[in-house]
Parts: sequence; structure tokens; C-alpha cells
Amino acid sequence: MLTKFETKSNRVKGLSFHPKRPWILASLHSGIIQLWDYRMGTLIDRFDEHDGPVRGVHFHKSQPLFVSGGDDYKIKVWNYKLRRCLFTLLGHLDYIRTVQFHQEYPWIVSASDDQTIRIWNWQSRNCISVLTGHNHYVMCAAFHIKEDLVVSASLDQTVRVWDISALRKKTVAPAEDILRLPQMNTDLFGGGDAVVKYVLEGHDRGVNWAAFHPTLPLIVSGADDRQVKLWRMNDTKAWEVDTLRGHVNNVSCVMFHARQDIIVSNSEDKSIRVWDMSKRIGVQTFRREHDRFWILAAHPEMNLLAAGHDSGMIVFKLERERPAYAVHGGTLYYIKDRYLRTYDYSSGRDNPLISIRRTGSSGMNQGPRSLSYNPAENAVLVCSDVEGGSYELYVIPKDSSGRSDSQEGKRSMGASAVFVARNRFAVLDKVHNQILIKNLRNEVTKKCPAPCPTTDAIFYAGTGSLLCRSDDRIVLFDVQQRIAVGELSTPFVKYVVWSGDMNHVALLSKHSVIIASKKLVQKCTIHETIRVKSGAWDDSGVFVYTTLNHIKYCLPNGDSGIIRTLDVPVYVTRVSGNSVFCLDRDGKNRVIQIDCTEYTFKLALLQKKYDDVLQMIRSSQLCGQSIIAYLQQKGFPEVALHFVKDERTRFNLAIDCGNIEVALASAHEIDEKDYWYRLGVEALRQGNHQIVEFSYQKTKNYERLSFLYLITGNLEKLRKMLKIAEMRNDVMGRFHNALYLGDVAERVRILEEAGHLPLAYLTAAVHGLKDVAERIAADLGEHTPPLPEDIDSAKLLLPPAPILREENWPLLNVTKGFFDGSLAETQVPEEEEAAGPGWGEVDLPDVVVGENGEVVNQPEQTGNEEEGAEDDEGGWGNMNDLDIPADVADDSAADAGAPGTFFVTPSPGVPSTQRWTQKSALAAEHVAAGSFETAMRLLSRQLGVKNFVPLRELMMNLHLASHAVLPGVSLVPGMSCGLERGWTESSPPNTPGLPAVMYKLSLLEERLKVAYKSTTDGKFTEALKVFLSILHTIPLVVVDSRREVDEVKELLGIAREYVNALRIELKRRELRDDPQRQMELAAYFTHCNMQPTHLKLSLQSALHVCYKLKNYNTTATFCRRLLELNPMPAVANNARKALQVCERNPKDDIQINYDPRNPFVVCAETFTPIYRGSKEVSCPFCGSRFVPEMDGRICSTCDLAVIGADASGLTCSQAQVR
Repeated sequence: MLTKFETKSNRVKGLSFHPKRPWILASLHSGIIQLWDYRMGTLIDRFDEHDGPVRGVHFHKSQPLFVSGGDDYKIKVWNYKLRRCLFTLLGHLDYIRTVQFHQEYPWIVSASDDQTIRIWNWQSRNCISVLTGHNHYVMCAAFHIKEDLVVSASLDQTVRVWDISALRKKTVAPAEDILRLPQMNTDLFGGGDAVVKYVLEGHDRGVNWAAFHPTLPLIVSGADDRQVKLWRMNDTKAWEVDTLRGHVNNVSCVMFHARQDIIVSNSEDKSIRVWDMSKRIGVQTFRREHDRFWILAAHPEMNLLAAGHDSGMIVFKLERERPAYAVHGGTLYYIKDRYLRTYDYSSGRDNPLISIRRTGSSGMNQGPRSLSYNPAENAVLVCSDVEGGSYELYVIPKDSSGRSDSQEGKRSMGASAVFVARNRFAVLDKVHNQILIKNLRNEVTKKCPAPCPTTDAIFYAGTGSLLCRSDDRIVLFDVQQRIAVGELSTPFVKYVVWSGDMNHVALLSKHSVIIASKKLVQKCTIHETIRVKSGAWDDSGVFVYTTLNHIKYCLPNGDSGIIRTLDVPVYVTRVSGNSVFCLDRDGKNRVIQIDCTEYTFKLALLQKKYDDVLQMIRSSQLCGQSIIAYLQQKGFPEVALHFVKDERTRFNLAIDCGNIEVALASAHEIDEKDYWYRLGVEALRQGNHQIVEFSYQKTKNYERLSFLYLITGNLEKLRKMLKIAEMRNDVMGRFHNALYLGDVAERVRILEEAGHLPLAYLTAAVHGLKDVAERIAADLGEHTPPLPEDIDSAKLLLPPAPILREENWPLLNVTKGFFDGSLAETQVPEEEEAAGPGWGEVDLPDVVVGENGEVVNQPEQTGNEEEGAEDDEGGWGNMNDLDIPADVADDSAADAGAPGTFFVTPSPGVPSTQRWTQKSALAAEHVAAGSFETAMRLLSRQLGVKNFVPLRELMMNLHLASHAVLPGVSLVPGMSCGLERGWTESSPPNTPGLPAVMYKLSLLEERLKVAYKSTTDGKFTEALKVFLSILHTIPLVVVDSRREVDEVKELLGIAREYVNALRIELKRRELRDDPQRQMELAAYFTHCNMQPTHLKLSLQSALHVCYKLKNYNTTATFCRRLLELNPMPAVANNARKALQVCERNPKDDIQINYDPRNPFVVCAETFTPIYRGSKEVSCPFCGSRFVPEMDGRICSTCDLAVIGADASGLTCSQAQVR
């Protein structure tokens, strides 16, 4: 059985596959109907309107409907698109057992415990026939798929076949029934539309299920007599053919397999049995441990079965449908219908070569599993699961045409077999965990041990090499040298696909694709939510693979995408250009046409083949949001610009790539304030203050405009801004502009008009305007403020003059990019012809203030322009004063069509911190990069850490220590630079490394010595702090080798034991008034795994406490343990004396919870013993043990991790990740 999907729920009583979609309905004993997607493994919907168990459910063949029947006597018809019940059919008087739609007519057949079968018209919503005759519960009823027949099974021990041809005729030609008398009492006595054709008697107890064969005149039934019976029928009679025995409890359901000559049954004996229909024997049995089976369902078109049991359901296949195949050159070798066949890709010819011997085993799933072809000797190895794993070696005769008799291959046992040389092949012997090298006579020539003790499969990896699969990794094994050349941690690998040049390999597991080099260096991993089925490399090095419903691609850098969807799963054998050659589940060769433009485009970008990219852009074969997003993500927004017509998207892309001209054109089209503002920000960043000025004008951002004129030294326009502020009655704007200009008289006037006479007086007096100051002082009188003492040294506050007063600030001159230059040759914007110099003339229009104080534009003057420019009363005046020579415009126009030098925003490089996080799975290296969020996620996943407060300071120190700050020029902040470890003078240049980490193993070893000394000196509080610091530092330690990893784990165990021991002792010292608890904690202290010196001291302490409290029996235990450790002579002498006293009176005055003869560990929270065999939970980080009640709390030992959390374990070295 190949389980494809499994659910956990209440007892499943009814199942139905959707004929087209990957859905299955499950009706539960709780009254709920579940709709599952078995391909994705997700619950799509649930329907809950029945009162009580729902025993029958069925999908309609073509409509979005399903029908259900339950113990509430109701039949409900549902529309799953509308997600509701359409109507309810009432008529049955007891539980409804099964319901089913007819294949062709709008009928539903239902079976009920009221001993009747009813046929309903779901369109008219009426009962059209009642089939009576059974005298006990009717357990099931079903239409024949083609004939006008209904089969029913009842607890009256019979199976009945009903003829409903009269009902069909009545439905097709209802006019014939006009002359009929009205039917009376049909509910009680049944109508004449359905009559019993056969009554099949033979079961000794009630029959639970009966089913038609889809094509043959056969019926199968299962009953409470534990038997499955096969019946045959003809036009006149029906008779029993055979009885299948094997179930040991009631048979719940039985059915014919739609595509094979087998019968499948399930039973309350918790088993599913498969029977060979021709041999009438059991072929396979599948058992569950605790769950009885109740229902079976078969997919109408696919090789899928489903079974419902007490705690859910399973969807499964009986046999693998993947054909065994191998590809060499332009030929496909594959097995179909017991023949080894070839398919020529170029001509499309399909020829049989030789006949493959049929396996002698009667079990299911015994067909060929894999195929290995040897072109040198024209031989094939066919592997299968027969007898636990075997292979057959066939040498193909040169004149073979496939018409010869079955060829006898050389057959032997082995889990896997593949060719490794011209005349040698390797066989995996799982029993002895060795690899056998054999010649073509099937003789062993060499043996070598498998590289892993759990190796369960081998794959071809080039001449003399094998890929050996174990549970969690795959190993590259050199057969000649008998050594492992490479190793890669992977999920369970099912298939291996090598590229044509053998430089790359794709490892396919159930839900992932791993791309690696020929030395098993991982390149990338693709994760899928549904099963990966097959894959092949195309000529350009792109891996094309299939899932259950898609053909996808994977680029060498890990980028992936969907090429097209699939109706049915296929197995890719070759990819050539736009053609995908594949085998379907029937073993037929298919050629699927695909559009590979998308991944070819991405690959060309990745490989920097810009000519190919340019060609694809010009041919406009690409479009869509995904391509645009991809180009943005990969740093090619200038390329994405040529795919986009939407102005808003064009604007965003232009801003990303620094293309101010395109952004300006898009902003003109959009003409929204937010876009003008963003254009101004980008132009200011580039130093193009002319466009900044234009953007501020469009948004009427007068404050920013004034400041722009200040920093660019454009005092003339700044004076005009002062005029505009005065017209707009903007007092603060006037004052700012006067301040920028250094116009003291204007500032004094503004302060006077605003009523701030004291400020006006001070401003005039300080700046030497004596006449104005005296006038204002006269107005102020006695309120005149005093002047500062050092007024003579006062200076006028004026901004510094700009160094450069040219049109724009110096722009970064970068050679025009490849795409900009090439694309500009063919794509010249329409505005270029009318544009002026540079980015075009941007004139500051004349400004007039309207009645509401807003500035309004005025048409240009037609008179003397010079006079207009000199006239200060004209608002802005005429701003056509950019005296640009004509040749500049000509140069600009010329530059538009040819590569030149202009500002291109340099694409930012990848910071070292980003490389650190991309290359590392160690939390410490993520902290060093400053990526605290990902570091915390890693610690949570690896160690179950939830409380990060104790790590805060350590993480900050680690991050700061991994960076150096390089000082810059004056008034510019320093530049942070990441420090990398392992650099030497011989290191190749520009090779990125990993971050320097301050916490090393040697540092922890030094702390451990300090902690040991504090413990020996009895400074327990101080020692506890040091041991805790070791515990908290270990998650942030990085080491180089696996040996050091083991040392770190050993150090973790030591720190944990001492932290718990010291906590116990400190707790004991707090409880001076509780002698019983004091003795218990003293006893537990002696069971912590400490150094012999500290263990002796703990035993002395416990001995002293218990002796003083007259617990002599317990004291004697401590004495004996202490003497076994060979203490100092004086200590040993005292222990012997105490032991003599205790042995004279071996009893305890106070009973304590301590049994030294029963092994135990101490709960780190409650400080109570957890004896061997008792339930316990542990901390995933430090490993402290706890009683089960502590599950889910923060560990009190390390104060970091959640007790009982799932975690992968401590990862502190790159050697653990490789």
C-alpha cells in the first residue's frame, strides 16, 4: 500500500472521490461532512446540517453537487460551489445507509433501515420509485455503471439485483404512461417500474455490501459471516462462483478494482485485503493496529482507493505507477507490459527489444522499480521489490526485435543495482551493509563496506562512483578507493538526476529538489507543498521538474517558477528546446510543448548574456507582473521599464533605477502631489536641483523651495520668494526669506507689522539701524528692552555662499549601462524632439496672488522680456533667463540616441552582513550580522528558546565586537565594517568569509576553571553566576570542527549539572526551619554529576546534616559512598566513626523522600526525585529533567528554553550543517 493522504477525525462512514478534481468527501459518525484536497493535504470545507451520523455520501459526475444521507432519515443535496444545502428529500422512515447519483439520469438511489430502496429524481425533487422486498435493513444499494440494474445488500442474508429498465423507459418516453392508472400506495407496496431480477442467497449472516463489476457480469458481496462471495449473472439467472475466506470479523465493504483484476475488501477485523480475481486467493493484507474499517471508495478514473476507519481515512494506491526508465543519448529505454522498449527522441519510433520475465511473486507492487542501462555492453539491470529487493541482468542481443520468447535474465537479491563501469555493476547488500561489485556473469569481484550503517539505496554517480542514500543524508562514495568523497544532509532522496555533463546533480525527495555540484556541494534547495515526481536537465543547464500538477523549472541560483499546469502526473525523461518528453502512468510516450522564454530570459540575466536578453526584450515575448517583480528584485529595474506601460509602475521603476527623465515624464502624466514629492526627493539625492525646483513648484512647497534657493545660492529667486510670501500674507515665510537673504530692514519691518516691537527694536539696534531703533524706542517708551553689553562685536547672520552656483551640482559620471545604451537606440521618447537642453526648460512662471491668497499662474508676457525681468512687481517675473548655448541643446539631442556618460545610480553591492546571514545557519553569525530576528528564530527552532532577555547583552556585545568603525572626513559619521574570521595573507582576494565571533570555546573553558574554584571555595552564589553565564554563552559560540562541537556539548552538560546542584544547595540553606526538606535537598545534592572533589564535599555536607538530625540509616549511605571515593585520611577517619555509630542504630527519626537504591534524576523546578520509569519532560537546550506538570514553562535552569518544546538541537559549527 502506498499511502498518499491520511486524516485524523471521527469515524468515517462514507467516502466519495470527485471525478475530476483532487477532492474526496468524507462523512463522519459525528454528523459532519468534510471536503478534502488529498493532493495538497488540506481541508477545503465542512458541511454540518445533519443531525446524527452521516453514513452515505456521493459526488455527481458532472454537476457541482453531492448527496448525503444520514441517521436523521434525511437525504440532502448540496452545491459545493455555493457551500450550502439546496434541498432535502424526505420519505425514508429509518436510518439511510447509502446514497448514489446515477451516471446518466437525474436519479439518486438510497438504501435504508426501513427495508426499502428508493429512487429519487433530484431535479423534480420527488421519489419516483420504491423498491420493496428485503425483510431486514438494506445496507447498500448502487446503480450499475452501464446497465439498467440496481444491486442491493441486506441483513436478510440476500443480495438482490433489480431491473429498472421500465423506469428508464418511463423517464425517456413519459407520454406512454399517460393512459396508465394512477399509482396507489407505491410507498407501501412498491411500483412496477423496478422489479427483482435475481435474489442471490448464500451468505449465512447479514450482507453488508454488494457491488457490480464495471464491465463484466459479476457481483461481489461481503457479509457478517466474514466471507467475500463472487457471483456471476446472465440474462436469465445468477449464481455463486466462489467464496473468498480470510477475514476474521464482519466484512464491511467490498469492491472490484476498476483497472486491475482484483477485489478489495475491508473489515471490522482492522484489515484491508486484496484478492486475485482469477486465482481467487488473497494477494495482500494491510492492517491497522486499533481501527476497524467501515467503507471503501475507488476513484472513477485514477488508480486511487480510499478507506474509512474508526479514527479517520486513508487515500492510497496498491501499486506504484511510475514506469522504470533510463535515458542514454537520444534513446529512452523503458519497461511496459513486460517488455523492455526503446523510444527514439528524434524520429519518435517506439520498438520492443526483449520480453521481461514475469515475477513469480503473487504480491502487489512487485513490478520493475528502476532501470540501469550499460551502453558499452548493451545490458540492462532491472530492480524490483520482489522478495524484499532483487534485480535481473539482461544482455540485449544485437538483432533483438522483441518477438523472441521471454529472455532468462541473471537474477539475484539486492536492494539496488546500478552499473559503475563498462563491465561492472554495484549491488547493495542491506543485510550485511556492504556493496558488492559484480561482473556481467553476475559473479562477485569485490566487496566493500557501505559508507553509512543505514545505507538503503545506491544511485549512479559516474564511472567508479556511487551516491549512497541513508535516512538523513546522501554520500558520494568512491568504489575504487572505498572512501566517502562528499556528503550532503538531505531529506529522504527518492530519485537522482544528473546533468548531461555530469557537473550537477538534482536530488529529488518527496517535497523538495536539491541542486548540488558533482562533489555534493549544495547549490540551492526548492521546497514544494505537493509531491515532486520527476525531472530532467535541459541543454542550457536549467533543471525542469514535475509535481503532481505542474511542470516547473529551477535555475542554478535557486530561482524557480511554473512553466505550465498538468491534467495528470507525468514523468519527464528529456527536455529539448520547447519540447518536454515524458512518460505517463500508462507507460505511453508523450511530448508536451512548453514556453521556455521566461526561464531562458532569467538564465540569460543570471549568466550576463545581455545580448540574448536584449533580443527577448525587442521581440516582446515577456510580460506580466512576475517578470517585473523579478527584475526589480535582481537589480534590473531599467530592464523592467521596457515591459511596463502603466505610468505609476514606470515611475516606481524609474525611481528605483535613478532614471530621472523617465520619472519626470511619468510624473507629468500622473500629475499627483505625492509623485512630484518623490521625484523631488530622488532628484535632490542625485544633485539635480533643477528638477527639485520644478517638483517643489508643482507641489507649491514654498518653504522647501526657499531653502533650495538658499543652498544653491540663487539669491535672485530667493528675493522673488520673499515677494510671493508677502503677497500670500505668509508672515513666517517672509521672515525666513528675509533671514536667508540677510535683509535686516525687511526683518525689522516684518516684526513691526506683526506687533513684536521689542524684537524689532533689538534687531534694529544690534544691526546698527539707529534711526529705526530710535523711532521704535520712542513708541515703546519705558518698555524698551535693554541691549546686550557686547553689542559692538555683533555680526550679521548670513548663510555661507555656495561653492558651486552652476545649474546642477556635480553629477556622478558613469558609463551608460548596457541596456540603457542598447535600448535607447530603438526606443527614443517622443518628447525628445521638442525637449530643450538637459531635461528640458523648466520656467518659473509669473506669479499673481488671487483673492484667497493662493498663487495663480499668469500667461507669459509678450512685451519686452528684459523689462519684465527687471520689474519686481511682476511676482515671479519672466524666468526664461537660463542662458544656455545652442550647442548644448544639440549635444543633448545627440546624446539621446548614442551611448555617453551621464548619471546612473550605482547599484548597491551586497553588504557583508547580508552574506553572513545567507551563508550561515548558526545563530551567532546572524547576531554578528545584526539580524537579531533571524537569530532568534534559529535559536527558537534549534534550542526551543523563548525567553531572550538573558541573551540581550551577550548578543549586543557579539554584534558590536564583530564590527569595526572606520573614521571618515569631518562631520561625516564613521563607516561600519564587518570583521571576518579565518583571513590569512594567502587567502584569495574578494572571497567572502564568515564573521569574527568573540565567544570561543577557550573563553568558556577559562570561565569553567573560575567556576570550579569558586565552588571549591564554597562561594556558591558567585559560582552559580559563572555557570549560568557559560550556559547563556553556549548558544552564541562558534567552533570549527566536530570534535569541538562534542566539547561544547560536554561543557553544556557540566554547566547544567552544576547550575542545578548549586540551586539545590542554595535552596537548602534558605530552609533552616524545615529539617525534613533540608535533608532531602542535601541528599539530592549528592546525586548531581559533579567533579570528584565537589562530590566528596557534597557527601560530607549531607552526612553532617543527616547525622545531626539523627537519620542514621541515611547517614550510613553517605558514609559508604564517601569512603568509596578515597577521601583524605582525616575525612575518611571521621566517616568510618560515623558509620560505626550509624550501624549500631540503623534507623531514621525523620522519614524523607529519598531512596538511594532506586536510580533517579532530580526535577530542576520542584527539586523532587523522578525515579526511573516515571514520566518526565526535558529542556531542549540544557537537558534538565522535569516532572510532566512543568511542560510548556520556561526552564528554570537555563531560563531560556520552553520545557518539552520540539527542537533540532545545538548547532554551533558549519561542520554540522555541511
